[in-house]
Amino acid sequence: MNEQILSVTDVNRYIKDLFTIDGFLNNVTVKGEISNLKIHGRGHLYFSLKDENSKINCVMFNYAPKVSFELSDGMSVKVKGRVNVYEASGSYQIYVNEMTNDGVGNLYQLFEELKKRLNNEGLFDETHKQKLPRIPKKIGVITAPTGAAVKDIISTINKRYPLCEILIFPTLVQGDGAKENIVKMIEKANETDVDLIILGRGGGSIEDLWAFNEEIVARSIYNSKIPIISAVGHEIDFTISDFVADLRAPTPTGAALMAVPDQYEIMRYLNEYKGRITNVLNNKLKRANEKLSSTANSFILKNILSLYSPKEQKLDILIDKLNGLINNKISYNTNKLNQLLIKIKGLSPSEKIDYNIEKIKRLEKNLNNSMNNIIKFKSKELTNSQTKIELLNPTNILDKGYSIIKINDKIIKSKNDVKISDNLDIILKDGIINSEVKGVK
Repeated sequence: MNEQILSVTDVNRYIKDLFTIDGFLNNVTVKGEISNLKIHGRGHLYFSLKDENSKINCVMFNYAPKVSFELSDGMSVKVKGRVNVYEASGSYQIYVNEMTNDGVGNLYQLFEELKKRLNNEGLFDETHKQKLPRIPKKIGVITAPTGAAVKDIISTINKRYPLCEILIFPTLVQGDGAKENIVKMIEKANETDVDLIILGRGGGSIEDLWAFNEEIVARSIYNSKIPIISAVGHEIDFTISDFVADLRAPTPTGAALMAVPDQYEIMRYLNEYKGRITNVLNNKLKRANEKLSSTANSFILKNILSLYSPKEQKLDILIDKLNGLINNKISYNTNKLNQLLIKIKGLSPSEKIDYNIEKIKRLEKNLNNSMNNIIKFKSKELTNSQTKIELLNPTNILDKGYSIIKINDKIIKSKNDVKISDNLDIILKDGIINSEVKGVK
């Protein structure tokens, strides 16, 4: 017996013929939820119908005139058509002729119910959202270890800010065990020193993304001490994790863009800041130089001796006054002596001589005493004047051990000017001592 060898095409064609001659399969009505919806540019519709346990691929050619409502993933519909085999892939599918709306699918109902309940609990409140670090040092990425999502995140971060360290926390992102695995990775990331977490995966159907709609994942995100960016699916996809996360990104690449700054923008900012600081310092230096120049050219510094000119003039006046008093006194006593000499001539020679000699001695003694007293007094007065002048010298008064005591820039002249606990400024030649009044006697 010769063995018949068939080609793949022969097998698929045979199976297709079996579907074709089956009257039941040529006119079926099937109810299910739309998934993986794709509208082709030529006007054809490709999607899957699914229920709790299974799914079947569907195609509807030139669908627009046949469907009067807007289609979306998760929508529950009834379709009528024939089941047959697509030879090129050997897969069977429903060729849909009619479609009617049957409401919202079960998964979308579950999604909306959980979203409403968690929102009422406050898990979506903006007050709970954590602020993302402006320049993170280390980022944890929770996603599948292979695939476009993790590659896009790593590539984007390395291009924008290569100084940032990336730590991958590999996890299942769909299927059995995915939700538990995601929660485990969030908890593990919180035990490290990462300062930002990106949680995400690439696009897919609502079933593919369902792990990110699970309540335990939402609560794990909410309880995270580290800020989390949710980057699940495409821009049009929304999951519960997007609402509870600190920030939602439209795509994994978008999350990387939000997570780190652009190194070139940072360099531009630093250069601008450097320019502003330089301008501020130059302006301050210019004003300081102008002030220094103005002070150096002031009249007082250029004519320091002018401070003493009034005192010098006063000293000259006092000296002249003293000389005048001495001269007047000498003239007065000289005249008095001459008068006595005249009187002596009228007395007897010996007595008058003895008397006048004695008198002259007394007068001379008195005169000398008077002269000495006047000279001492005027010398003392002159010394006191010089001392006062020296005391008024602003550069010498503090050098001699004196100090100036002030309270709030007011000079203290009496103990009555101070009270207990007053803060005193004691000004010395080389600085200021701050002290507190402990007692007044």
